[in-house]
Amino acid sequence: MKIFEACTNTLTASRDWFCHYSFAKAGLRAQSANLGDGTIMHCWVPKIIKSSKPNLLLLHGFGANAMWQYGQHLHIFTSCSNVYVPDLLFFGESYTSRPERTESFQAQCVMRLIEAHGMHRMNLVGISYGGFVGYSMASQFQENIEKVVLCCAGVCLEEKDMENGLFAIPNLDEAASILLPQTAEKLRDLMRFSFVKPATGIPSFFLRDFIDASYVYRLCRGEERIDPGHTSWSKSFCSTKDHTGSVPFLTYLVQILDFPTLIIWVEKDQIFPLELGNRLKRHVGESSQLVIIKNAGRAVNLEKAKDFAKYLKSFLIDSAAFPSPYPGSLTDFIHDKNEG
Repeated sequence: MKIFEACTNTLTASRDWFCHYSFAKAGLRAQSANLGDGTIMHCWVPKIIKSSKPNLLLLHGFGANAMWQYGQHLHIFTSCSNVYVPDLLFFGESYTSRPERTESFQAQCVMRLIEAHGMHRMNLVGISYGGFVGYSMASQFQENIEKVVLCCAGVCLEEKDMENGLFAIPNLDEAASILLPQTAEKLRDLMRFSFVKPATGIPSFFLRDFIDASYVYRLCRGEERIDPGHTSWSKSFCSTKDHTGSVPFLTYLVQILDFPTLIIWVEKDQIFPLELGNRLKRHVGESSQLVIIKNAGRAVNLEKAKDFAKYLKSFLIDSAAFPSPYPGSLTDFIHDKNEG
């Protein structure tokens, strides 16, 4: 049993190795940038930048690192775009010694990173937490954005939503413990909340290895750890309030995005319900399209990878305007511009 466990515990590292290989094969290279003020950001960047191609920034959600969430989709974009895939701060190999934890600060750091690589105009895709960061980027730096895709990003969350029972998760403490799992059981909870058909039978020691090897608790390269159960650090990622007591999204959500925006949501999102997708569509208005994919959880980029990729490709590459729905099972239904 110990031999089996020792071998299985290398699966997380093996997946990282395979992701490194696939990213390199797709024409990307890993690079870290020192932004100053104790902030280091790791990013996959093109080995060869072609000025004739559009730039594409892919922002990941909560999870191990950027590679795990976009590895299945790279081949679609690297042939026709200069693709940049950063690790957000405290994920993968990106970190800061500064105290800020808001998506606004993340957005500013990402912007500094991409400007350091000479990129000033881009399309942007953000999944979940990456969608929060992406919306903040689009609001703060509108002159740098061409198109935006937001996937299951509850940026229209309001404080009263928790009190009114909109969420399956009852309170902020429970949300933090699930979104930033510290135990194998909490990671199973996250899988149940993220997938319509979550994988079963995964050994606890493998889940613990995943948490220890690759999750978000490294405060710096020295592997200094903190305990989200006894600090406010993890809650700051999940809270609707910043250190001033204000609601951060309201500070930039008043900025209407006036460039093409695709909102992708899922029918069975148990963390950010579909109502938040409809709310975001109403807020962004005429420049947006909302797609709802049936029979998928919030990990739609993994659970319905083909559907997710086809929508991205159609919106970002194939046409200036979003096309008619795909025939058959790939598109279940789509809300057009006139729907509220």
